[in-house]
Amino acid sequence: MLKRIVYGVCGAAIVGLGVFSLYAWHPAIDPVVPTQTDYSPQVIEHGKILAAAGYCSTCHTPPGGSAYAGNYEMHTDFGTIYSSNITPDVETGIGNWSQAAFARAMRTGVSRDGHHLLPAFPFEHFNKMTDDDINAIYAYIMTSVPAVNQVKKENGIPFPLNIRWFQAGWKLLFADTLPFEINNKQSAEWNRGAYLAEGIAHCGACHTPRNALGGEKYAQMYQGAAIDGWIAPSLTSTSTSPIPWRSQDFYEYLTTGNSPYHGSAAGPMAPVMHKGLSALPDSDLQAISGYFASLARTNNTDEPDSSSTLQAAITAQHQQPDQRLDEGARLYATACQACHYSSDKLVKGRPLITIGSATHLDKPTNLINVILDGVRSDQGISGVVMPGFRDALSDEDITAIAAYLRQAAGENTWPKLQQQVGEIRNQPRFEH
Repeated sequence: MLKRIVYGVCGAAIVGLGVFSLYAWHPAIDPVVPTQTDYSPQVIEHGKILAAAGYCSTCHTPPGGSAYAGNYEMHTDFGTIYSSNITPDVETGIGNWSQAAFARAMRTGVSRDGHHLLPAFPFEHFNKMTDDDINAIYAYIMTSVPAVNQVKKENGIPFPLNIRWFQAGWKLLFADTLPFEINNKQSAEWNRGAYLAEGIAHCGACHTPRNALGGEKYAQMYQGAAIDGWIAPSLTSTSTSPIPWRSQDFYEYLTTGNSPYHGSAAGPMAPVMHKGLSALPDSDLQAISGYFASLARTNNTDEPDSSSTLQAAITAQHQQPDQRLDEGARLYATACQACHYSSDKLVKGRPLITIGSATHLDKPTNLINVILDGVRSDQGISGVVMPGFRDALSDEDITAIAAYLRQAAGENTWPKLQQQVGEIRNQPRFEH
């Protein structure tokens, strides 16, 4: 009897392994001889816009490197990953990839030679795109991106996670491979915004929390997550921002890099806005803004300037605490308040930090990052800068300022704040 059970289990395992092997195996697609295919200028330009909106160059270009040539360094919980060379170079890029091979990679995360791509490549989002949009990106890359001969660096993923065959199992368990579906209960503009956000812009790749194995928790879509040493905040009704995000707030943020009621685009979000989504036509940005406003469940007729939350914050900035007793208040007044000050109404470019999204998050990550490294001219509002205080303020000083702001915002002080400040100061810097 025992032998039968053992044989049965072994047989089932062998059959299961065989079935999984069939699922995991993908044939190589024959290479093609590079030719100057006759794509129309309109298709190429459309592909250029989509490639920007998908941040292709951002993730496939290291600081100071050649565009699209790969080796951008990504730190994950499973090791270091280097992006691929996607220029039309035949030897080290995708110059001998057919349109079909490119489309398969975009939709299923499988390379031309049949090996599985690591899920750092958001194929499960690109799969939402139409064939025409994917083909347009292919046309742009093959005709307009200079070929660069650059070998991809070896990833720092430990064994056995580096076995590409296992990625098929990850996809089976966690990847959303369904195509984009029109919601007939929503408007055409809403569906356009959803298509762009879920597809080419892959907003959920950063703003959706992930499980222990790196799979997106689709039941918590857009509810915020840690990414590249920052916090991508919730874009839904679970947002901790004291002033709700309306459609016009999302739109202003996406077009200028700043929302006076919420904050500026910094860290990984800065290139997403300035070098990515800004390439989209205004109608698309309006559609994305309306889509996220619906998820945030805000009313566009609400007027933040008259909200009691904002008026209380503006009034509170005039009520200075005893700086002889409050070290954080003294340091804030000395280093910050000259710029972060508004009179009766908010002034764009002079954010009132106590109502900013970063001050109300569950972790101090974003606030501390900005205090340490400031906001460059290519972040936030173009041309408006904030100096960094990494070398001017100690961990104790930054802790005091953050604790003061958190208290002034009506929130409880973050636990083990000074320890978190030290950890954030010493974390790897993620630069695009």
